[in-house]
Amino acid sequence: MPSRAYPGALIVVEGTDGSGKSTQLYLLKRWLEIGGYRLHFTEWNSSPLVKSATRRGKQRRLLTPTTFSLLHAADFADRCERQIMPLLQGDYLVLADRYVYTAFARDAARGCPPRWLRNLYRFAPVPDITFYFRAPLDVAVSRILSGRPKLKYYEAGMDLGLSYDRSESFRLFQARILEEYDKMVDSDNFVVLDGTLPVNKLQKQMRDIVASKIDLKRFAPHAPEWSKDA
Repeated sequence: MPSRAYPGALIVVEGTDGSGKSTQLYLLKRWLEIGGYRLHFTEWNSSPLVKSATRRGKQRRLLTPTTFSLLHAADFADRCERQIMPLLQGDYLVLADRYVYTAFARDAARGCPPRWLRNLYRFAPVPDITFYFRAPLDVAVSRILSGRPKLKYYEAGMDLGLSYDRSESFRLFQARILEEYDKMVDSDNFVVLDGTLPVNKLQKQMRDIVASKIDLKRFAPHAPEWSKDA
């Protein structure tokens, strides 16, 4: 990945489905917004340029592991060029709900070569902090299955032929993804948090780590000149 060449800061959350990462990032985002910090939020697979193609491919079940991976890479490249890099260069705090590590974990779990995946995303800036919310497989899967009436085809990993039962296929697919995430803990400097802890305790840990690793004062709004003489 390229070396740091921008004044902003990038905070990323990663983890399997049901690990609690999105909830915690939302709470961190609200805390920072209330504090008046300059920030931008971005999430995985949200580029309007690619979204319609991905949706059609899913509906018609045309996506192979490679085409799925390339669509997500195109989505990320578009957001990186139009949102992430300009705002990092503009001295913003960027919060990302899933980042390139999602591709490294999910696409590798689908059989894509890890080295090929790393090369595909080599343009991505390195995060200042990557939070990895780790929850036991059974806990994470139970959270998802209890909150969704039906799993989607690709979400459940049905394209891999792991099981005819969607719930079991989802569990097996998530186990593969969890294994891939665990491989990256040391090599990619993940900050590992226990996804089974109470929400408020996790959030406090997250805020303390952010405050210790990033100079938040740099992203605070500057007082107007007239107020200095008031």
